[in-house]
Amino acid sequence: MSYESPIRETLVTGGKTYADVTNDILRPLEQKATKSWWFGFTLSALVLALWIGATTYTVMVGLGAWGINKTVGWAFDITNFVFWVGIGHAGTLISAVLLLFRQKWRMSINRSAEAMTIFAVICAASFILSHMGRPWMAYWPVPLPNAFGSLWVNFNSPLVWDVFAISTYFSVSLVFWYIGLIPDIASIRDRATTKVRKFVYNFFSMGWNGSTRTWHRYEMISLILAGISTPLVLSVHSIVSMDFATSLVPGWHTTIFPPYFVAGAIFSGFGMVLTLLVVGRVVLKQENYITMGHLDAMCRIVMLTGSMVGLAYITEFFVAAYSGVEYEQYAFINRAFGPYWWSYWTMMTCNLIAPQVFWIKWARSTPWFIFLMSIIVNIGMWFERFVIIVTSLHRDFIPSSWSMYTPTIVEVSILIGSFGLFFTLYFLFCRYLPTINMAEIKSIIPTHHADHGHGQAAHGEHAKKGDAVHG
Repeated sequence: MSYESPIRETLVTGGKTYADVTNDILRPLEQKATKSWWFGFTLSALVLALWIGATTYTVMVGLGAWGINKTVGWAFDITNFVFWVGIGHAGTLISAVLLLFRQKWRMSINRSAEAMTIFAVICAASFILSHMGRPWMAYWPVPLPNAFGSLWVNFNSPLVWDVFAISTYFSVSLVFWYIGLIPDIASIRDRATTKVRKFVYNFFSMGWNGSTRTWHRYEMISLILAGISTPLVLSVHSIVSMDFATSLVPGWHTTIFPPYFVAGAIFSGFGMVLTLLVVGRVVLKQENYITMGHLDAMCRIVMLTGSMVGLAYITEFFVAAYSGVEYEQYAFINRAFGPYWWSYWTMMTCNLIAPQVFWIKWARSTPWFIFLMSIIVNIGMWFERFVIIVTSLHRDFIPSSWSMYTPTIVEVSILIGSFGLFFTLYFLFCRYLPTINMAEIKSIIPTHHADHGHGQAAHGEHAKKGDAVHG
């Protein structure tokens, strides 16, 4: 008889067998799309059309379509870029860091979080392209000596570091996500009922045969990719923060930015993971795999990182006061009590005060409340980026150059439309790929059951299905 810890709750409930896991997770892929999926996908596609229209208009007309001016040169564009890059952080953290620390509870949520990372980085990259004003010159920050002759990019610029960091982050995350999908894609291939479906999934399964050697290589490459990805969790948003920290703008040039931005990225990333999974576990009937224990653990991380971000906010005020530099002191007073005071206090309420409710057990175990809080967290983190960028720029060293910034309908449309891009990709992912890693889930379900007959029957059914992910 195997020993089960009396301390930690079961990660997979309902007495599931290997066959149950395969059937439950692949059911949404093998059945016809539901009305709720069509509704969500259609709505997302319509919002995506708004993004396409607004972005096309921006490229055709120029950045004059936005509300930016000589003083506020960065606004909604970089706010949204940093916001989406931050959301992408939770995926790599859940997949890589928690894998290295052998945290088994990550197994039910890592697939969705990894997909979220890919889609969020795509959204972030779209803002970089539109922010350029001339997206056809997007290759300029790439060091291509054959294209520029003796002219090289400025390696001292953090904007160039961004290119390297985010492209590396995207490519490693994409490979990590795809490698994890291969055993599950092989399962779909083995259960395919049409020639087209079998051909497509066979192509993407890369000849997976489920042998011991194949599994060994799969686990080895997963561990290597996790080791590569872990420093990226810390480096990518640190480099994004240096876009600001290496400048002389009051409120920006501060050494606290790298750890502050990383904590904020994990905070907002887990907020979006909760937004997706609280709904997804009900719609896809995955309550036995994404349990209240998983939601509880993520709520604790949100509370911890929210407190770290709040500490950073308070530290900024202290450092500005302690510095004796009047420009720094005024920058933070202006944030809290200037024309954009409402954005600062929205940020403080959503990011520092609101997450403290997760100290209460009820708040961490009530799905509708967790969903509401996850929305509040992401609203707060968007406003954090807005506060850092706009309130630091609109009043600089010379009062004669002070200016107010007001977004135009085009900028608001691009912001709203970016959510359409994100959710369209996520709905397609849910429809054609398993949202939970079946191979990993099968490694943590109990191997003994009270009802042995049921277990044997299910095992027989499993063998007949020809499931490639056995054991």
